[in-house]
Amino acid sequence: MTFKIGLLGLGTVGTGTAEILLDTQGRNSLLQEIEIKQVGVRSLDKPRNVQLPTEIFTTDLEKIVTDPEIDIVVELIGGLEPARTLILKAIAEGKHVVTANKAVIARYGDEIYTAANQAGVYVLLEAAVGGGIPIIKPLKQSLGVNRIKSVIGIVNGTTNYILTKMTTAGADFAEVLAEAQQLGYAEADPTADVDGLDAADKIGILATIAFGDRVKREDISCEGIRNVSATDISYADKLGFVIKLLAIAKIHAQHDSLEVRVHPTLVPKTHPLANINDVYNAILVEGEPLGQVMFFGPGAGAGATASAVVSDIVNIVGLLKSSGKNKSLDPLLGCSHQHFCSLTTIEEIESRFYARFLSQDLPGVIGHLGTAFGNHNVSLESVVQIGFQNKLAEIVVVTHDVKEGNFRHALAEISSLEAIDSIPSILRVL
Repeated sequence: MTFKIGLLGLGTVGTGTAEILLDTQGRNSLLQEIEIKQVGVRSLDKPRNVQLPTEIFTTDLEKIVTDPEIDIVVELIGGLEPARTLILKAIAEGKHVVTANKAVIARYGDEIYTAANQAGVYVLLEAAVGGGIPIIKPLKQSLGVNRIKSVIGIVNGTTNYILTKMTTAGADFAEVLAEAQQLGYAEADPTADVDGLDAADKIGILATIAFGDRVKREDISCEGIRNVSATDISYADKLGFVIKLLAIAKIHAQHDSLEVRVHPTLVPKTHPLANINDVYNAILVEGEPLGQVMFFGPGAGAGATASAVVSDIVNIVGLLKSSGKNKSLDPLLGCSHQHFCSLTTIEEIESRFYARFLSQDLPGVIGHLGTAFGNHNVSLESVVQIGFQNKLAEIVVVTHDVKEGNFRHALAEISSLEAIDSIPSILRVL
């Protein structure tokens, strides 16, 4: 039995996927039963880095998703449209789908999975989160009997590279971003990465799988790293922390809801995620009874992402081969999430905070800070006057766990104090 693939896109990941499918020696034997029937591309004239017959190329992507001979459509064009429309069309035609597109799944997963369940087809997306790191299938299968408490990860290699370089070189954000763009680690428009949007897409997907309910992407609180400075990284180091962009999904203890958020975070140097550097990703899952387990590896790149794509293709082929093409879905690989969960509002989330203040060098300033925080039930772990910046005293505060709403109200009061010049930095502490 031969299983025919329609490949949408032959960019970096598409090329890597085709190379694995064509070079089967020493790999899973099911690869020998897979044939690339058609490849959708923007231009037929562009030179390719993989040897495929010219007659299988087409610029008509809809022709691929409606081809009755194709069993699995592999969507690797990225973006929201036409990816969403093509995925839904493939599902309507009874085809299984493999995608690496976190943006389309994070925003339209509800629509896509509802359609897939009705059509009795799989939509697999291992490559959408963590590049080549296996995390989607382990959450569904290997960890599926655990009661998941939290999923916390470094899931964006670009921001992790920037923060690592800022830490090792003592450089500011803009300087390191420019270098990352020159090296190809950051896009010409880095917004999705540095503003945390990419990480929010990914944690939304992971939260849906880990906690069993769908998450609305627009409800995820998201902050990026543009305002993280070399000064903050230096102070964090002295306090025993490193700064990472974390994607967090966890059960909220006091409410029947989930916390799902992305933000730069001070991570204790003793924490497993503190030493994940450069473009690497890591995802720490805590469940009961297992405890903690961490998945680590390259979070992007042709080989890593293509590995995950082809793994999904092989999973589908294995299921189709063993059970026939028109049988019911394996519940461990299908999507059973039917309802949207309630997300905890950011004001209700409890966290420790780091804040840096610039103030006039006047007597009693630290006392006034303490009073203002106390007025809003904010307990302080430490208050340190670090030094001076442009004749202004620089004061760093680290709090105990506090509701964000209380902390923000305290900051509003502090901002009105005559001695306070500015609050250049506010970061959460893990």
